[in-house]
Amino acid sequence: MTPPLDDLLDRLHVVSLPMRVRFRGITVREVALIDGPAGWGEFGAFLEYEPSEAAHWLAAGIEAAYGEPPPLLRDRIPINATVPAVGAVEVPAVLARFPGARTAKVKVAEPGQSLADDVARVNAVRELVPTVRVDANGGWTVDAAVAAAEALTSDGPLEYMEQPCATVAELAELRRRVDVPIAADESIRKADDPLHVVRAGGADVAVLKVAPLGGVRKLLEIAAQIEIPIVVSSALDSAVGIGHGLLAAAALPELRHACGLGTGGLFVEDVAEPVAPVDGYLPVKPATPDPARLAALAAAADRRQWWIDRVKACHGLIVK
Repeated sequence: MTPPLDDLLDRLHVVSLPMRVRFRGITVREVALIDGPAGWGEFGAFLEYEPSEAAHWLAAGIEAAYGEPPPLLRDRIPINATVPAVGAVEVPAVLARFPGARTAKVKVAEPGQSLADDVARVNAVRELVPTVRVDANGGWTVDAAVAAAEALTSDGPLEYMEQPCATVAELAELRRRVDVPIAADESIRKADDPLHVVRAGGADVAVLKVAPLGGVRKLLEIAAQIEIPIVVSSALDSAVGIGHGLLAAAALPELRHACGLGTGGLFVEDVAEPVAPVDGYLPVKPATPDPARLAALAAAADRRQWWIDRVKACHGLIVK
């Protein structure tokens, strides 16, 4: 049940989290947190998303703040290190924030950079982490992705290429042309039918994110219908959102791959005390924001109003 709008707005805290490096083109991450009767929820749809898409993110935050968590099957989750599109010389400093991680996801296909930049970054990661996956965020054509697969595997294997191309048809074609496994992210979380990419033969791995899919239970419903391995990942969440991603991963019947839930290290400051990975794992537990941190990280008044208006625009679009 969707709570009344007034109650939701009374529980809203809007924060601005400074980032260590530019990621997805931003250096400050804004999110709205909900101090609900069942715990804390997060509404952090990226600023460019229209209400029709952002409403799923609000539904996820409401579920977390007002609902009950699912039964859990594990108490810790393996995570990958996340390496933004930094220069190769910066890679060791980034990886140092993910102690014990044996898998790293490396951003590639960054606008303004070259394939040579991607190769140098990936090879720098390989020197320190045994398992490497890359994420192109749909930035390549099929031919460019074929060339990238060849270049990026010349010095070692890739666990998979995440969303190398934008469309399901392109992913399916690419999968026929390369030996590297293909993971789908945007083709699931931004699709009207999140199962279409799997039915079309466009993916070997499904990357699922709690917020864009509408909550933990929705993620688990989709996972139950997908006959390929699942990776639960962050949508650049605060500690609150990461906690719910960990809950989702802990509730999956099977978990074969490290999850992309270690992105808290990308923030200079977060709303809760950061939890460092131990031997590449994060413990499964909800995050409770520190009141002092909430106050220190509170967004400016105009930005708070922007998020209030956004909640109003999305509230009526949530499927009851």
